[in-house]
Amino acid sequence: MKKVISTKNAPAAIGPYSQAVMVGNMLFSSGQLGLDPATGDFVPGGVTEQTEQVFRNIHAILAEAGLTTAHIVKTTCFLADMGDFAAMNAVYEKQFSGQFPARSAVAVKTLPKNGLVEIEFVAVQD
Repeated sequence: MKKVISTKNAPAAIGPYSQAVMVGNMLFSSGQLGLDPATGDFVPGGVTEQTEQVFRNIHAILAEAGLTTAHIVKTTCFLADMGDFAAMNAVYEKQFSGQFPARSAVAVKTLPKNGLVEIEFVAVQD
């Protein structure tokens, strides 16, 4: 019933958790940071570049599960600085066509590895 989803095309977990877990037709992801899966380091640049990498990582996890962003029903976006919301949002809106998923966006004191943005999602398979 519970299946761990893991791909080398997204950063390996940096703690005791899975990249994502499929339960029935629902996929629950762990938060994705702007880490390059090849190096484990943040991509160069600011919140725009990190958000672009976050979505490359999300796309890789979805692909491993046989899904796309069209299957995402909910996201939670964590920002180190709410002043970066517009830059994150500009990248975010390009990731979806048609209907957008439900979303929460919050500022947090610190993200893992001092990242600028982290996004988690829930997707539902048709």
